[in-house]
Amino acid sequence: MVMEMTAVQGQTKTKHTWPPPQGAWRYEDYLRLPDNGFRYEIIKGELFMSPAPTIQHQRILFNLIKLMGNFLEQNKIGGEALAAPVDVNLPGISTTVQPDFLFVSDGRLHIVREKNIEGPPDLIVEILSPGTAVYDRQTKFQVYAAAGVREYWLVDPEGCTVEVNVLRGQAYAPLGSFGPADHMRSEVLLEWDTAVSTLCPTQ
Repeated sequence: MVMEMTAVQGQTKTKHTWPPPQGAWRYEDYLRLPDNGFRYEIIKGELFMSPAPTIQHQRILFNLIKLMGNFLEQNKIGGEALAAPVDVNLPGISTTVQPDFLFVSDGRLHIVREKNIEGPPDLIVEILSPGTAVYDRQTKFQVYAAAGVREYWLVDPEGCTVEVNVLRGQAYAPLGSFGPADHMRSEVLLEWDTAVSTLCPTQ
């Protein structure tokens, strides 16, 4: 997620009017939003909006897509890896998000539908920016844990670091914080042993 997340102010409406007030947004309402280049998400019924990603963000995402694709193929690991924009509906908490990157394991591919993901992926990756650090580190940190996302990576372009958080019960615990000289680890992808520096843009 990139740039500053902005809560979209909705007017108080009656039950059957649109747009709904903040706190009452559902996926059905989300689908009616215009395709205008902005990125929308619903967190616990509240609508948030952000502009398109930065070039640095997209370079990191492109590197991650290449690395993960090669890794899954070489290790013959089933499942599906997808990059934004992909709608992920987290049941029971009125939340629809578009993570930067996600992985669904082979045994849970039933949650991958034609138009969206219906349920928590095994792994979610968010690429930070100054405007979304609090949103990604706090709001999404809590929401993803509550929804049952097994592992949550936070990639910080500024220092070329990756924080790996793993679900322990109903909360995340740090598996490690890895810098550009480190090889990062994962519990969801046990064979993953990748140099963090390979994620970062070279210019």
